[in-house]
Amino acid sequence: MIYKYYGPPGTGKTYKLISRARAYHKTGTRLDRIGYFAFTRKAAKEAKARMPVVDSLLPFFQTFHSFAYKTLNLNEENVMQPVHYELLGKKLGIRVSYSDKYNDEESVYLTCNNPYFQLINRAVNKGIDIEDEFDLGEHDRKEINWDTLNHIYKNFLVYKQYHKLYDFNDMIRLLIDYDKVPKFDVVFIDEAQDLSPLQWKLYDKIKEKTKDIYLAGDDDQAIFAWAGADVNRFINEPAKEKVLMYSKRISKAVQQASEIPISKIAGNRKIKKYLPRDYEGESQYISTINQLDLTKDKWLILTRTKDQALGIMEDLYKRNLYYQSNKGKSFKVRLYQRIKNYLSWVNDDAQLDEKQWKDIVEYTNKNKITEKEDWYDLFTKASEKDKNYIRSLLEQKENLDSPARIWVSTIHAIKGGEEDNVILCMHQGRTVQKSVKRSQAKLDEEHRVWYVGITRARNNLYKLKTKNKEKEYQI
Repeated sequence: MIYKYYGPPGTGKTYKLISRARAYHKTGTRLDRIGYFAFTRKAAKEAKARMPVVDSLLPFFQTFHSFAYKTLNLNEENVMQPVHYELLGKKLGIRVSYSDKYNDEESVYLTCNNPYFQLINRAVNKGIDIEDEFDLGEHDRKEINWDTLNHIYKNFLVYKQYHKLYDFNDMIRLLIDYDKVPKFDVVFIDEAQDLSPLQWKLYDKIKEKTKDIYLAGDDDQAIFAWAGADVNRFINEPAKEKVLMYSKRISKAVQQASEIPISKIAGNRKIKKYLPRDYEGESQYISTINQLDLTKDKWLILTRTKDQALGIMEDLYKRNLYYQSNKGKSFKVRLYQRIKNYLSWVNDDAQLDEKQWKDIVEYTNKNKITEKEDWYDLFTKASEKDKNYIRSLLEQKENLDSPARIWVSTIHAIKGGEEDNVILCMHQGRTVQKSVKRSQAKLDEEHRVWYVGITRARNNLYKLKTKNKEKEYQI
């Protein structure tokens, strides 16, 4: 039997899946006959943590890629690593930066910053030739040309074959082709709206060997179609359906704002209603971030593109505000740690070991430190910019050892996140505005992106206007 849970933001679809998994375990289902597949490594870890047993007893609580990796008995020497992509890029004369494959926060769709490899992965995920994907014209024509793409793709295949390496998609295809999928009593798949056609093929294999399957997702939050995700398969998959209606996250004002972008979706969509929690909240436009007091409370600042996120971070830095992004904290952590150790010695007479002293001396023009002095004057090898920023944060009594109150991200990178206060930058960007004109499907996906951005807010939503109204998404 197949069951499908539609879970709008904060309605507890993951909680529902875990509750069902616990119920199967309680009624005697063997743990090695329960499969739970999440979209990110972080989500898989959280699912394991919510089960009443130790991790080692849950062999199939993982992502599809980890499932393929372990089921095929591969090891790291068999798998394309970030360094392989970077080395191949150097040989081909292109810059390729791949995120660490063990990055828990990001989905597999966000791992590569090179447009050529993004297009190749998209074609593979869709199960089509790269030429057919190229002919769709859904890429930036200034970034990709066919001759270079074809050259990179052929060399990519040769490189993997010569070094006997597999990428993530290869592992899933091998698992399907070799028919290595084990039998399950029950399988749970979270964020199923983000599965690609390739992953749906794996799902079909799992379905053949599984008694019960539970799919959970929200088609309104399907924002990875650009990378090959197939939301229509999720909507159309035959199942006994249930819509989870009560959000424990969203305030009334945020829920009302969220209805606007999804009401614009013209294509395939599951019509559903969800109810906000009993809290009014607020949703309002602002002209500048300076209108808000960011020196207190918690904030999530979301942008449509990476360039906009970088601009926001630059502005926060100039204002001496402590923030974080998925790349880390806003200050030089290594420098701060040396300053902290030195201040412990100065103020508390703490005993520092040899390595700590060596690390401190590296930032000075001295061979040895014998007298106590102001760290700012002592750390002569650190830049004035870095020192001024850290000094300002310390004077503001910011706890730099704790996570920042302000988090900056693109909408895609924060998809599963939430915060009490969200600043949503309404600037779409030129490339995005051009892409949504290519098809109704692209336009529908864009509406879903803004729906996700809005619904990251628990209490209050602040919509940051653009200087040019024509570049602004209209809510």
